[in-house]
Amino acid sequence: MKKYNFTVLIEKDEDGMYVAEVPDLKGCYTQGETFQEVMENIKEVIELCLEDQKDICPQEFVGVQMVQVSI
Repeated sequence: MKKYNFTVLIEKDEDGMYVAEVPDLKGCYTQGETFQEVMENIKEVIELCLEDQKDICPQEFVGVQMVQVSI
């Protein structure tokens, strides 16, 4: 069994729900009421997404930067 490491982006929406997304896998996202729940959910969703993927090539996560703009 091959193991993969994916970057998961997690945000908290305006209703307080945690939203998780895997940028490397198209359509791979989920939500949960707690951080623990969203992490459990995203693992399940990743497994489902991997069943449909032919070429799996996780990208290297570089970092997150804040950018300030004025409008």
